[in-house]
Amino acid sequence: MAEKILVTGVSGFIAKHAALQLLEKGYEVRGTIRALSKAIQVKKSLEEAGADISRLSFAAADLSEDEGWEDAARGCDGVLHIASPFPTAQPRQRDALVPAARDGAMRVLNAAKKAGHIVMTSSMVTMMYRAGRPAVLPVTEDDWTDEDWKQNTPYIVSKTAAEQAAWDAAVIGGFKHRLTIVNPALVLGPPLDDDICASLDLIRLMMTGAYPAMPDVSYPMVDVRDVAAVHVAALEKPETGGRRLIASADTLSLKEIAAILSTAFPDRAKKIPSGVLPDWLVRIMAIFDRNIATVLPDLGVAPQADTAYVTDLTGVVFRPGRDAVIDAARALERVKAI
Repeated sequence: MAEKILVTGVSGFIAKHAALQLLEKGYEVRGTIRALSKAIQVKKSLEEAGADISRLSFAAADLSEDEGWEDAARGCDGVLHIASPFPTAQPRQRDALVPAARDGAMRVLNAAKKAGHIVMTSSMVTMMYRAGRPAVLPVTEDDWTDEDWKQNTPYIVSKTAAEQAAWDAAVIGGFKHRLTIVNPALVLGPPLDDDICASLDLIRLMMTGAYPAMPDVSYPMVDVRDVAAVHVAALEKPETGGRRLIASADTLSLKEIAAILSTAFPDRAKKIPSGVLPDWLVRIMAIFDRNIATVLPDLGVAPQADTAYVTDLTGVVFRPGRDAVIDAARALERVKAI
C-alpha cells in the first residue's frame, strides 16, 4: 500500500506542485483545505497536469482553528506543512502577525508529531535580516534574523517567530530528528492554474506598468517546481532531519528582472520599468505607503544563498532565476492576468 502524505494548504502555489510531484511518484495525498468547495478546482488542476487523482483526498482544516487537524493527520506516514498565512497588506503593529503564524504551525505540529517525517515550509526571511549586514550578504542555514531589529516588517517577524517556535516544539517533543524546515527564497515560476499567488504580483505589476521606476533592491529567487522537489526529497531522506534547507537559485535585482522581462517580452517592454529610484526617495515614499515600506530592509543588500549542501542532500539542482522569471510571466500571460 502506498504511503499517505498530508499536504497542508493543498490549494496553494507551492502545495499544488508538491501534491503533483507526490502523486506522480505513487504516494497517496491527503490535502487540507479551509473550504472543501475548493477541492473541485484543486482536483481539476492536478488532473490537467497529469496526476492520477484517484489517490487524492481532502480534509477540512483551518490554521486559525484547532478543529480538524488531528483527523487530518491520522493515518498519515509523513507531513508536508506548507500552508501559511500571507498578508496582502502589512499591519502597523510589527508583532500583529505573530500569533496567527506561530499558533498555526503549532496546531499542525501537535497533530503531526506521530506521523513520521515532517517537512515544514518557512522562508529565507528568517535568515537574512539584522543590523550591520554587508552589501553582499552570504546566507547559510545557521543564520537567523534578529526579531528585534527595528527595520523588520511584520511578515518577517512572524515567519521568524513561527520557525523558532517550531524548532522549540520539536526539541521539547523529541522529534527534532524528524523535522526538516525548507526556507525558500522569492518563489516564482508557473502556477498550475489561474489562481495567482501573492509572490507573482511582483512580475504582474512590473509587466503592467504599475510602477514607473523601481527601488534598488535584490532578491534571491527560486522556481516553485524546485521548492516542491526539495520538500518531497526531504520527506524521503531521513538525513535531512534537524536541518534547514535553503531553496534558492541566484539573486537578481529588480532592474535585472525588468531587463529579463523586456528582452523576453519585447511587445510589453514599454510598460516595464527601467529606472531605479534613489534610496532617499524610497525612504520618503515609505512614510506614506506601507507597501513601499516593506522594501526598506532590503535597500543596499544583495543576499547570496549557499545551497550546495541542499543539492548534495536532496539531489535537487535549482533552475536559474532568469528561467523562473520568464516562466512566471508566460503563465501570467496564459491565464490573462497581464
